[in-house]
Amino acid sequence: MNNTNLLKTGFVNERFRYYEKLVAELTMMSDMFMRNVLNILECAEYVLRVITENDDLELTEVVVQKDYKNLQGRSAVLDCVAVNGRKEIYDIEVQQEKAGAGPKRLRYHSSIIDAHSLFAGEDFEKLPESKVIFIVDEEVENEVAPILHIKRTVRETGRDYNDKSEIIYINARMKENTDLGRLMHDFHCTKAEDMYSKVLAERVRVLKETQEGVEIMCKEMEKMRDEVREEAKLEIIYKMIKKNYSNAEIKEFYDVTDEEIEQIKEMKLLELGAREDMIAEAVGHSVEEIKRWKNDMKRQ
Repeated sequence: MNNTNLLKTGFVNERFRYYEKLVAELTMMSDMFMRNVLNILECAEYVLRVITENDDLELTEVVVQKDYKNLQGRSAVLDCVAVNGRKEIYDIEVQQEKAGAGPKRLRYHSSIIDAHSLFAGEDFEKLPESKVIFIVDEEVENEVAPILHIKRTVRETGRDYNDKSEIIYINARMKENTDLGRLMHDFHCTKAEDMYSKVLAERVRVLKETQEGVEIMCKEMEKMRDEVREEAKLEIIYKMIKKNYSNAEIKEFYDVTDEEIEQIKEMKLLELGAREDMIAEAVGHSVEEIKRWKNDMKRQ
């Protein structure tokens, strides 16, 4: 092995050891760590049984980081989306701060799930029941319940509107002597041995105490680092576009093609909700080309 490979190996091992220390301190209140616990169906099932107080709940599918595309506006990547045998949908999210779990964000999660639940022309009555669950690590306030169930009601009668959608808001700091309180305790544990749930503890043990698990988490951290870098790169390129940098000037800083620069411009305009004709005029393409590019994005 030559010196270059030795240096590379040493660098990777050093970074691995750094990540290993970070993994040891992670809890399920970290969305990245929570996703890698709940991607095991039994773990997600246990969490939902406690939250919904339904011991008979059985899941058929769990998808973490489910990407809901919205070609007319803002897309959303949901932490953990689960489906039961009756096709009811559950979205489980964790937030370190209350500011990241405002009412309009929860409403948006619910709406984007609905928008992706029916095929074109399908009857609205086939819209599945959905529950958007936000577990928020916030300071405990007086007279605040540990769990809030939020549903639409008819103001004049006080009756449930029965649209089969619900938002569940959980204060993770309230660790009472209940099944939910013990679950919130487990969400804050850094060590598997301190957890009440055997199902969650076993998965946490695998991720923190086995070579395979630590490697999974280190790869997750590498992926997250790369994604942050890519997002920063796209943001800077878009700012350069707005400041009228030419494609040649942008390519002096970044290894991108003319086509990629145009796609970045189109993507950002789509995120801002611009119409197809406005995007076409801004980037110098036909409306048909913009529609074709959007269809290509939808298939990805």
